[in-house]
Amino acid sequence: MRDHRVVLLWVGFVLAVVVSIALVLRRADRLSDLHIYYGALTDLRAGRPLYGYVAANGGPFTYPPFAALVLWPITMVPLGVAEGLWLAATCVAVVAIAVPVGRTLAAGRAARLPSGSRPGPARSSGPALVAAVLMVSAPVQSNLRFGQVSIFIVLMALLDGIGRPSRVRGVLVGVAAAIKLTPLLFVGYFLVCGRYRDAARATGAFFACGALALVVLPAESLTYWAGTVAQTSRIGNLASLGNQSVHGMLLRLGVDERSLPLVWAALVAVVCALALLRARRLAGQGRSGHAAVLVGCATVAASPVSWTHHQVWTVLAAMLLIGTAGTTRRVAGVALMASMVLSLGVLLGPISTRPGVQFLFENARTLGVCALCVAGFGAAAVVAGRADRPATAGRGWLRAGVASLGVLAFFAVQPLPAGADPTFKAYRLEDVVNPRYFFACRGPVECARFGTGAPVTFATRSEKTKVRVNGVVADHVARLDYHSAPGGPPRNIPLLAAYPGVRTFSFRSATMVHGRLVAYSADGRPLASYDDELAAALGARSPG
Repeated sequence: MRDHRVVLLWVGFVLAVVVSIALVLRRADRLSDLHIYYGALTDLRAGRPLYGYVAANGGPFTYPPFAALVLWPITMVPLGVAEGLWLAATCVAVVAIAVPVGRTLAAGRAARLPSGSRPGPARSSGPALVAAVLMVSAPVQSNLRFGQVSIFIVLMALLDGIGRPSRVRGVLVGVAAAIKLTPLLFVGYFLVCGRYRDAARATGAFFACGALALVVLPAESLTYWAGTVAQTSRIGNLASLGNQSVHGMLLRLGVDERSLPLVWAALVAVVCALALLRARRLAGQGRSGHAAVLVGCATVAASPVSWTHHQVWTVLAAMLLIGTAGTTRRVAGVALMASMVLSLGVLLGPISTRPGVQFLFENARTLGVCALCVAGFGAAAVVAGRADRPATAGRGWLRAGVASLGVLAFFAVQPLPAGADPTFKAYRLEDVVNPRYFFACRGPVECARFGTGAPVTFATRSEKTKVRVNGVVADHVARLDYHSAPGGPPRNIPLLAAYPGVRTFSFRSATMVHGRLVAYSADGRPLASYDDELAAALGARSPG
């Protein structure tokens, strides 16, 4: 008899699908990435260059030329039909991913049961549970909203990673890598596991797809592989919080541009090496599902760009962690899952008064997936001998609580990284009357004297948890930007016509250690930059 829980889970999945698609179709910017594919390929069919296309929202086509061949059929139907088919295919891909991962969860649960015991209904409810959770997670919602290919890349790599030996195993990874380069890490996984034929087939498929694209689209292939492939700036602002890769986190930390490539390469090498070694151990113990998901998580951490729609692997890893034995591991899985369903930086921002804690919340996905690859997931996934004993369950919760408090304490004492400034605020015209915010000068005469003819004249005031900057700008200053740290997005500071002939400004920040204030002319030319002056003027009341 069919288990009622399975039915309820599939009903929940269908409801999530219906609601999600309805919400997507109500958006004015729905399936914007699909529109880029459609527009770029339409231009290509008309004889215009593929990588010269720019959509209405400014987005270019960023994938290898073979991806254009794979996506070519979408231009055979009207855009509205393509949207409907794409949404349906995305939902089907979610189910296709859920089936092997659900079986992996059920197999782990069955292995922990006493000998001779039956696994029960969880064996059949696993895929339904995974599908329902996946559908409400941020990565799948992002795939639906933008009309992304990422969900299909995950599916192909997962099937090849988990699949049983066959004459074609490895081909899907090669094809996926020809569409989007990140699955190439699975070739390394095949090699460390001794799956040399799979690695050879994956490599051969990758180059065969590239060769096919070179024959069909020679100009586009040369353009891409000769330079476009390295132009990550075409993808967007890599320092934004949406980029939850190691590279994105380093940009938000403000790592110096000259040392950034070396630091990033070193960290990625460590993360990938440890992930591959742990994956080999898992595969050797018959845990191919866990191994494949772990390698997928390493691709998320290692890629220069990991937007939300790339992070399906992390959701799968969180579910596998929750399904293992051990309180600490399950708590870690719940925390990782929470970061993949919720935006912790936004949700917990009002209560995270320390810059380091805010940085933890805003980069929880990056930090979580790196911890998974380096220390946690490999060991957790192979625990199948026994569940927690009652006598040790309490100690498990104690260890989880102590570890969580330790992490929060560590980040609470960290200095401000770029983009993690919960105390930043730029003041408006209605705030000019408040002497706490506007203290450098009061009134038109005093502020006119305060200005010395320099582009920007300012004073600073230190408080317990923040620093305030107040000053005036010269007539030829058109814009004033503040950078919390190198690599972070600038904050525009309003220039307020508070008094006749005088424009003033005021803002607060958690610290000025890495701060930089830049004044621009009307034509966008930088007029002056203040960084050492900000740091040196902390606590001073005199003009900067």
